Amino acid sequence: MGGKTRTDADGKAEKGWDHDPPPARKWTPFGVLMLATGALTLIFGSRETSDFWVDALQLWWLQVQGSQEHIRRLVIYLDNGPNNSGTRTQFLKRMIEFADWSGLEVRLVYYPPYHSKYNRIERCWSSLEQKWGGMLLNSLEVILQQALRMNWMGMHPRVLRLDGDYPEGVRLTKKEMKPYEARLIRSKTLPKYDITIKPLPGQRQVK
Repeated sequence: MGGKTRTDADGKAEKGWDHDPPPARKWTPFGVLMLATGALTLIFGSRETSDFWVDALQLWWLQVQGSQEHIRRLVIYLDNGPNNSGTRTQFLKRMIEFADWSGLEVRLVYYPPYHSKYNRIERCWSSLEQKWGGMLLNSLEVILQQALRMNWMGMHPRVLRLDGDYPEGVRLTKKEMKPYEARLIRSKTLPKYDITIKPLPGQRQVK
């Protein structure tokens, strides 16, 4: 009773936030976990899309290939998400380009629907969330520094940043996809969940 309301020049009251204000920019983490060693790499970008997924994979390979020169084949275990599924045309196109670019044979092995909890990378996210708990993530510097301090299997992760904007909804038509589909070696029993991509002959690993 008897209170006052502050208004602007037009007599309108400014609307208040009942939650934290929306961020000026969002950063999405991408993770690569090497099962043999437990080494974890976290790459932060603007948005998770097929192109961001493969660009992050390329950035990871550039960072680690010097110590992995014996590797000729990557087996990638992943969820059947909307941006990296076995039917996502842009993702499959980019993965074929990655195989040719790196000279690596790539095998994509998908967990069945609703079984992502068995993917060990999911445990990394819970550890990252614990490190972030109670922190005000109000800048990229804070995000990256806190990620660097995360502990996974007694080690700190490699933390990288991937610049660039990644528009959503990039797809190929059936006609555009036809030559890329011919490059995919799909399992006869699980064609959407087990896909092998071989690099073109003569391709060499990028240094």
